[in-house]
Amino acid sequence: MLFNSYEFIFFFLPVTFFVYFYLNKKRLTTLSKAFLVLSSLFFYAWWNVDYLPLILVSMLVNYSMGRELAAYNERKRSYSRKWLLWLGIAFNLGLLGYYKYMDFLIQNLNRVFHSEIALWHMALPLAISFYTFQQIAYLVDSYRQETKEYDFLNYAVFVTFFPQLIAGPIVHHAEMMPQFDKVRNKVKNYYHIALGLFVFFMGLFKKVVIADTFAVWATQGFDVAEKLTMLEAWVASLSYTFQLYFDFSGYTDMAIGIALLFNIKLPMNFFSPYKATSIQAFWRRWHITLSRFLKEYLYIPLGGNRKGEVRTYANLFTTFLLGGIWHGAGWTFVIWGALHGMALVIHRAWQKIGFRLPALLGWFITFMFINIAWVFFRALNFESAMKVLKGMFFGEVRLPVSWVHAITWLKTLGFEIGHWSKIYAHESYMGAWFAAVFVVVLFFPNSMELKKRFRPNFFFMFLTLFFSLALFMLYRKSEFIYFNF
Repeated sequence: MLFNSYEFIFFFLPVTFFVYFYLNKKRLTTLSKAFLVLSSLFFYAWWNVDYLPLILVSMLVNYSMGRELAAYNERKRSYSRKWLLWLGIAFNLGLLGYYKYMDFLIQNLNRVFHSEIALWHMALPLAISFYTFQQIAYLVDSYRQETKEYDFLNYAVFVTFFPQLIAGPIVHHAEMMPQFDKVRNKVKNYYHIALGLFVFFMGLFKKVVIADTFAVWATQGFDVAEKLTMLEAWVASLSYTFQLYFDFSGYTDMAIGIALLFNIKLPMNFFSPYKATSIQAFWRRWHITLSRFLKEYLYIPLGGNRKGEVRTYANLFTTFLLGGIWHGAGWTFVIWGALHGMALVIHRAWQKIGFRLPALLGWFITFMFINIAWVFFRALNFESAMKVLKGMFFGEVRLPVSWVHAITWLKTLGFEIGHWSKIYAHESYMGAWFAAVFVVVLFFPNSMELKKRFRPNFFFMFLTLFFSLALFMLYRKSEFIYFNF
């Protein structure tokens, strides 16, 4: 079920909200949690009921292993805790590998050994990457004796809570489970309701109005056009750069807003990433919960920065290479992860020798690098990525007709002047969109800053009503990008 759908907004969400708090009002707290779990599983199964058993089995296995790891010291066991931890991690990665990477593995085996093994064409179970990471973190924390004695119902609420189930934020058990047990969170909070609706509609506006507009232009450039001029290629790449940000941050805002209706606070996942003046700052602002997971459960266990500079560089590169592979089964994701890994290594080396860039130049280089790297993230294959990159740097320079009288001297430099694009219409309309979005991402407060400033007054009521106009555009229903990961 999509957040940006009438059935979710006008049926599922209000019914779940009112029944949940009605049960709590009657002091049927266990039943209210059970209802929330069942509602979340219904929300998940709406997409494809065939994969409902998978998430149930995953939860049962991880919960059992987590309890065993947490209680290991209290019982005599003939096996080592580390062996059980690795078994649990292998189980989770095995599921992820089987459903997400099997066809990719077969394709590469066929390419290397010139074999003809048939592809399995397995559909990717919704949210498997997200709930797998959350449960791996739970197992590791259980191994470290950092988890409490949770019953299965509490664990199920933690894993399945529908606002964050499909595409995050990637939540931690310690920040989620206690919230469901607080007595004050079981009673409707009208401030949280007002704030939650404000954040939800802000996210809906970002997705439906902004991201879905840029999505059309990105698709034209990446998937439809066979060849791109220089301006067309830059329009395509920048369109995806903005589409991805407003799509994913819009989803996160909607998730945070929905959770607030239930008095649950989800962690921040974006904080104006395109304002970053370095690649390190970018990753402190983009998909923050994923960066946190990679740091705590991969980079630090690999050795972090504790074993010398060379090892630190290797750990940084490995972390982001694996982060790229986590996003998708394809060499374009490997390249994207490797690019970011190398960029972070270079940034750290520059810092080590005391090299600093002026803020404006640092922003420009960082944004251009991120935009170029997103080309590999978006492209369906390597050839498609090369088509866009070739257009961006070596494509024909065709300037708009409106420029003829103002700067005719450009003809003497070899520029073609005519209609600048065969695949994009409304050139002035597109220019206004790009100008407006650049201003918004660089100079306006982001959604989390607005959330912090929120007051139940006329100004924020007007903003909520303005953002809610996105309801009239739900007819162009589209999935969130991160559903694919």
